[in-house]
Amino acid sequence: MSTNPAPAFPDFVYERPDLAKSEAAFRAVLAELEQAPTIDEAIAAVEQIDRIRATVATAYNICYIRYSIDTRDVFYKEEKAWFDQHLPATEAWRMDYYRALIANPQRPALEEKFGQQLFQMAELSIKTFQPELIGDLQEENKGYSAYTELKGGAQIELGGETYNLSSIIPLEQVADRSARERASKAKWDWMGNNQERIETIYDDLVKLRHGMARKLGFNNFVSLGYARMNRTDYGPEQIANFRQQVKKYIVPIAQQLTANQAERIGVDRLRYYDNNFRFPDGNPTPVGTMADTVAAARKLYDNLSTETGDFFRMLEARQLMDLEAKDGKATGGYCTYVNDYGAPYIFSNFNRTSHDVDVLTHEFGHAFQVYSSRHQKPMEYNWPTYDAAEIHSMSMEFFAYPGVPDFFGEDADKYFYSHLESAIRFLPYGVAIDEFQHLVYENPDWSPAQRNTAWKELEEAYLPHLDYSDHPFLAQGTYWQSQLHLFGMPFYYIDYCLAQICAFQFWLKDEENHEKAWADYVELCKAGGSQSFLGLVKLAKLDNPFEEGIMEKIAEKVTARLGELMK
Repeated sequence: MSTNPAPAFPDFVYERPDLAKSEAAFRAVLAELEQAPTIDEAIAAVEQIDRIRATVATAYNICYIRYSIDTRDVFYKEEKAWFDQHLPATEAWRMDYYRALIANPQRPALEEKFGQQLFQMAELSIKTFQPELIGDLQEENKGYSAYTELKGGAQIELGGETYNLSSIIPLEQVADRSARERASKAKWDWMGNNQERIETIYDDLVKLRHGMARKLGFNNFVSLGYARMNRTDYGPEQIANFRQQVKKYIVPIAQQLTANQAERIGVDRLRYYDNNFRFPDGNPTPVGTMADTVAAARKLYDNLSTETGDFFRMLEARQLMDLEAKDGKATGGYCTYVNDYGAPYIFSNFNRTSHDVDVLTHEFGHAFQVYSSRHQKPMEYNWPTYDAAEIHSMSMEFFAYPGVPDFFGEDADKYFYSHLESAIRFLPYGVAIDEFQHLVYENPDWSPAQRNTAWKELEEAYLPHLDYSDHPFLAQGTYWQSQLHLFGMPFYYIDYCLAQICAFQFWLKDEENHEKAWADYVELCKAGGSQSFLGLVKLAKLDNPFEEGIMEKIAEKVTARLGELMK
């Protein structure tokens, strides 16, 4: 496939990879790596293996993007199904490659060349795969795709109009409380009507993952899940302590903020249809059209740095963003990387709410990082592990603050408050999702009803302000069923919480000394995945989010700033 970086995304060539041919080429180079008599020949073999793997990844990512844009597209739906079926087999290649690295006579020199992180990841990854798991991995892919397509195809009837799960969100944020209730009810009614299907998909995935863990010698999926996330410098014990710190320092603040919100919008208690309505005269709304939001982003990144300005214009010129919500489009937002074209790609669902700015700046952070580290070798270092990756994205939301007046006009102050408030209020929800997954995978035989009961108890512990009594579906403890990550990316969600603590630090550093904070951020982006999570935290001159006292200090500073903004 071409390595020419010039084409726009619509001109990217998609061709289903010939995996037999790719594997033959891979095996030939792998033999050269295993027998390499010199370090230079070993390095050349690693780089050639990268090129073979990158070509397969390129085809997959082009397919995945086009499938996400329209999950009803017959061609790419079939191609995505083909990858779901056949891509798991390439895990065997990766594990054989990792074994060759670990056992290589040139390992000391290879470690000096590439660093220890590659070898730590290799040793951990080997524990996550055996060839007999290929069929299970295929089924896991199918389950996630089924959930994605179900939500992407949502048709919600309201007031004679048809909405999807993205386009209905603005109606849930209007000032008219009865109108908010009708919109939220319609959305959650759709979820309730699909409850059995969703719970079946998840039940199958939980049992499938537990079975894979047992085949690999783990007691349950928790340890396997952590290994699949490449967590080399912390485990469940540190995460449990982190959750306790959130419960101690953040939950009381979140409760007070929700009480303030109820008073501000004039209700006795927040119901489920009030949660996302923050101000009596309406939430902050981007000015103008989607094109105006993109123009404001262009101005922001031109002013932030030469690198970001040039990069944003490249994304526009090469059509590397699909931003608007459309029927059939997958929900959510993401950034991926098309290796052979050197091209990050930003996917989102603009619906003319403040979330448009959140997701654009968030995914821009991911995109800027992977573009900054695209020359890192081996390809494992293009991206960091997910926990570190979310530092770039969540910190970029704060670095984007100078653009807020252009994004929101007279609503700028409301956005500053709501963004910071949402960031701190997210933490209890994020750790609840994480603890839920631990409970689910420690109890794989739970029924769907038992899982719902567990979630309801976690809501009472972490999110006591929530009141779902008005909706029979939500009252069961089913809100978790809307969270995409639970289905496709188990144990990912805590990474947002860890990164949020780091992002708060970048925000505070930026206010104190922008040039220094930005330089540290760029250095972090360029490092890619060449170090572990805590290694990258140290590189960026940030405090370890697991350390006692860090969360308490941040909670105090965020609370103080929110108080200033409300004045």
